[in-house]
Amino acid sequence: MSDPHSNDPRKEAAETPAKGRPAPRKAAGRGTPREQVAPRTTGHSWDGIEEFDNPMPRWWLWTLYATIIWGIIYTILYPAWPLPGGATPGILHETARKEVAADIQKFQEMNAPIEAKLVATPVNEIAANPELASFAQNAGHAVFLTWCAQCHGAGAAGAKGFPNLLDNDWLWGGSLDDILTTVTHGIRNTTDPEARFSQMPAFGEILTKEQIGQVMNYVMSLTGAAQDPAQVDAGKQVFADNCASCHGAEGKGDRTQGAPNLTDSIWLYGGDPATLTETITNARFGVMPAWQGRLTDAQIRSVAYYVHSLGGGE
Repeated sequence: MSDPHSNDPRKEAAETPAKGRPAPRKAAGRGTPREQVAPRTTGHSWDGIEEFDNPMPRWWLWTLYATIIWGIIYTILYPAWPLPGGATPGILHETARKEVAADIQKFQEMNAPIEAKLVATPVNEIAANPELASFAQNAGHAVFLTWCAQCHGAGAAGAKGFPNLLDNDWLWGGSLDDILTTVTHGIRNTTDPEARFSQMPAFGEILTKEQIGQVMNYVMSLTGAAQDPAQVDAGKQVFADNCASCHGAEGKGDRTQGAPNLTDSIWLYGGDPATLTETITNARFGVMPAWQGRLTDAQIRSVAYYVHSLGGGE
């Protein structure tokens, strides 16, 4: 039985640090372990995960304070706070609207000479002057995209109820003079006494449903698409009595009064039976605004020239 007080070399080796290795340090505070302090949290806990309540980095806080100071300075210098009578102007009185107005005025002054020349030149002679034609083409395109594309489309192909300006089918004529007149005065508006005007009667108040069906089939037969050939002959008589005065005996229309050609398969509102029945029954009354007074003479001439150049002009 070993003596408990005997020297055990293994114990001595464990208590004696190895040669060249420093002895382990005791915790600070008179040899007692440092007290472990639980980190502060915000109190939020989700699925056992807590959010530490650590202070924000100093650089982040100073950046925040700087942006607050800059925001206050900005609201003093520039328009900022909305009020019932308008926004505060700022001590510099600088606005983006003022800058845009200045730029517009600058370009208007630059274009004034060639615009005056455009207005003074007969519209049919614009193409003979390359410089004038180039200006009218580009200016007209800009005017079209700003004021006309909402109805006729950016590519001028039109939509249901809005004419296609790329083909050669024109209700009021497709020459430069005709297009200029249409753009200037508009169609069926109440603001210009010289607006082009025509009105189709609502035949639902004049004809019976049977007669409307007959004339609808006759109109479709003009393009070889009659739904009920048995009604075509009766519809021809209804057409002669009620429609030929505007559309002509053969249905080819009359540009002078805005009556469309019914034989070319080009339909402003649609050529299917249901749409044609709706058109005959309730009529159509498309309106185009008069651009005179809203656009300058140079802008009206430019957009008329541009539309004519799209391929459908005569």
